[in-house]
Amino acid sequence: MRDPRIQKLAENLVGFSVDVQPGENVLIEMIGTERDLLTAIVEEVGKKGGNAFVELTDRAVQSSQLKYATAEGIKTWADYDLIRMKQMDCYIGIRAGSNVNDLSDVPEDKMKLYNSLYQHTVHSEERVKNTKWVVLRYPNASMAQLANVSTEAFEDFYFDVCNLDYAKMDRAQDALADLMQVTDKVRITGPGTDLSFSIKDINAIKCSGKRNIPDGEVYSAPVRGSINGTISYNTATLYNGITFENIVFRFENGKIVEATSSDTKRINEILDSDDGARHIGEFAIGFHPYILHPMKDTLFDEKIAGSLHFTPGQAYEEADNGNRSSIHWDLVLIQRPEYGGGEIYFDDVLIRKDGIFVLPELEGLNPENLK
Repeated sequence: MRDPRIQKLAENLVGFSVDVQPGENVLIEMIGTERDLLTAIVEEVGKKGGNAFVELTDRAVQSSQLKYATAEGIKTWADYDLIRMKQMDCYIGIRAGSNVNDLSDVPEDKMKLYNSLYQHTVHSEERVKNTKWVVLRYPNASMAQLANVSTEAFEDFYFDVCNLDYAKMDRAQDALADLMQVTDKVRITGPGTDLSFSIKDINAIKCSGKRNIPDGEVYSAPVRGSINGTISYNTATLYNGITFENIVFRFENGKIVEATSSDTKRINEILDSDDGARHIGEFAIGFHPYILHPMKDTLFDEKIAGSLHFTPGQAYEEADNGNRSSIHWDLVLIQRPEYGGGEIYFDDVLIRKDGIFVLPELEGLNPENLK
């Protein structure tokens, strides 16, 4: 018998996140071997009168494919999948690979080709802009290891996180989105961090289960040339199968002019992918009440309660500062006391200290009010 928590998640994904309507085409991409949620989603799409299309991806196979890929081959691959994506109304992406490092030995030049010719073309330009989409992880032993807990404990955590009352969260986000909409100057402070920039006239977007599961952020983007100062991220991050820690960026007039990390050479290679990679495409504030600690999974880590992320690369059209890049790398800074604390100021007014919102109108986003 199917776990009722899986059934509830499938119902939420199909009925709330992408809101499938009769006759709509829904592409469901499954990375990994788990099938219970995939089957439940296919059934829910059918119940809504939609047409389900399934793509099964194995990262180990994909790794071999990319090692020997050519620019011409990747472009043909992208052209082929772009035809399909253009026919889709909805996209549900499930990431459940058994080894998060499966792509770690793919040469960097091959990953750059894949990101620029395939990911950017099929996903950033077509799927993100022209479909109703949501992406999520699926609990398995690999994710439990990243979180340093048992598989059973991780499953309990996962369903608490993913089956949250996102409609309630959505209502609580209104005040923060409205405030960001009228804010000019932002300042972020904390250990190793003193960063200032403007978000004037850039849109602010609520994220409450319509694009990501889990969810829990409001995002905007800095005015492209306005960023000055230093940010020291305190969460490890996985990019193309490689772990980076202790990332520090120094900005001058919007550009990353100095970048260091546990692998300084490789991080600078990534930031040199194109001009936009050394500029920031997203600034977001995270507040999911059940996500407290990083697990090298961006979809979870960027929603951590008391966090923010400051993202090199492509800006979203909904909150567009004009930055264009083949990368979009969500790097996370946690400001709760156990991670060193920190402050966020809007127009010189303190709005969050040590991960807790201090303005009365924003208190609905503190953990005790979202659970």
